[in-house]
Amino acid sequence: MPARIVYATFPSVAEAEAMARTLVEARLVACANILPEMVSIYRWEGQIERGTEAVMMLKTTAERAAEVVEAVRAAHPYDVPAIVVLPLEGGLPAYLAWIAGEVTTG
Repeated sequence: MPARIVYATFPSVAEAEAMARTLVEARLVACANILPEMVSIYRWEGQIERGTEAVMMLKTTAERAAEVVEAVRAAHPYDVPAIVVLPLEGGLPAYLAWIAGEVTTG
């Protein structure tokens, strides 16, 4: 089964961890990696902004990726959160099988 990574940013590690736990418990994702304290520079409403965020990479199946995106969007504090789905090309077959086994079908 093809795997996907859902990339999202959060304003804090605590918020990312809470979302990750919810998604793993619901078996929408097999694993969440959270990278704390990323610096983001971006334009928002005509102004250049700088902020710190936590990056989260969620491992899921292609079949459940849209549900993961919707779950993250629904609980996210930002008006327009950064949430994208990245396809995986190749990888260790045993790891990809583990993802598929941990994520239940919808």
